[in-house]
Amino acid sequence: MPSRGLPSIMALCLLTTCISIASDDGQTGTELKDWTGHELANLLPLYEQFHMHPELSLAERETAARLADELRKTGADVTTDIGGHGVVALLRNGDGPTVLVRTDLDALPVTENTGVPYSSKSSGVMHACGHDAHMTCLIGTARFLASHKNQWHGTVMLIGQPAEERVMGAAAMLKDGLYERFAKPDYALALHVDSALAAGHVAVLAGYCMANTDGVEILVKGKGGHGAYPHTTVDPIVQAAQLILALQTIVSREVSPIEPAVITVGAIQGGTKNNVIPDICRLQLTVRSYSSQVREQLLEAIQRKAKGIAASCGAPEPEVKVTVGSPAVRNDEQLAVRAEQVFRAALGDAQVGPAEKSLAGEDFGLFSQGNVPILLFRLGSVSETQLAAWRRQGKTPPSLHSPEYCIEAGRTIETGIVAMSSLIVDLLK
Repeated sequence: MPSRGLPSIMALCLLTTCISIASDDGQTGTELKDWTGHELANLLPLYEQFHMHPELSLAERETAARLADELRKTGADVTTDIGGHGVVALLRNGDGPTVLVRTDLDALPVTENTGVPYSSKSSGVMHACGHDAHMTCLIGTARFLASHKNQWHGTVMLIGQPAEERVMGAAAMLKDGLYERFAKPDYALALHVDSALAAGHVAVLAGYCMANTDGVEILVKGKGGHGAYPHTTVDPIVQAAQLILALQTIVSREVSPIEPAVITVGAIQGGTKNNVIPDICRLQLTVRSYSSQVREQLLEAIQRKAKGIAASCGAPEPEVKVTVGSPAVRNDEQLAVRAEQVFRAALGDAQVGPAEKSLAGEDFGLFSQGNVPILLFRLGSVSETQLAAWRRQGKTPPSLHSPEYCIEAGRTIETGIVAMSSLIVDLLK
């Protein structure tokens, strides 16, 4: 069980005694596993369809339509075009809490190189982040809940979110009145495939699990001229070089060493010819952190360093543009403990472990708006045999967003449905 960020021992004991795990009597857990095993034959062709026909962020029209159609078949009340191509499906079953369950819809501008027979038919576009599996798990979960209403009471709000890869979709759906027009949930849940975790396993972490993600563009200004007469110029490329090195001292010398933080200069563009000193040079940065305090500290320090170096070179003040991205995902501690208990009962102790922290970005954290407890858990997606083979060869598995990322679809989807359905039933029992 993860030790970081857990409640006190007394709180944990009280929580454990008050929750009711869905599979306590053995019947619900066994029924769910049996049902999922039989339903898998109907779900795998759906997964392959999603995989073969990926759509980029903000263009998920057909994907959203297919998801909406499948959710309507469960008897859910479906509304489309929320915050773009967003889908909201309400599965109601009497009085009780409301649980939001999110899947993302969009794919990536990646050319697939997996060799599977159901490879992407869209040139240069691929579900390289596993959103096709997420959607299939959501549909499978909806089908189980719709056909087993004797096991739960309340409302399940099933969300198909667009533009996750551009960290725009969650904000757009909330701005379009998601919580006001439908319902503010008592809990918000999501799963995400993990490219380094074996299929059949899940992983949970209480507290921060994904990072604040911000972008910074810096336009370094100078005075151009002939490369043979640098004394008549103010060289913006030299400034940019000094700035790149100076930025590395922010994390290493200004931020507490126990606080996770990253500043990466991912792009630099300047100049047109070897003997011409340009007027400007552009830098593009990605900035990652967990706490809001460190987030503010990093962005302030970047501007200070950029302006200070320009002043030291006698150059015009640079333009620094900050693009605020998604907030960190912070799993509710009590909900994480509860989920781990449920997953262990549903899948077995050996299939559940602690998730690793990541400085990757994910806009699911926005659904915590209004103090909604949220949980994003990791879903193993790669064949255990393949992972073992890579370890023997000293190789690392293809990461998410790789053109070679390929999931073990059957085991992954089956485990995702069992884990998510078990948790929802427990929350609505």
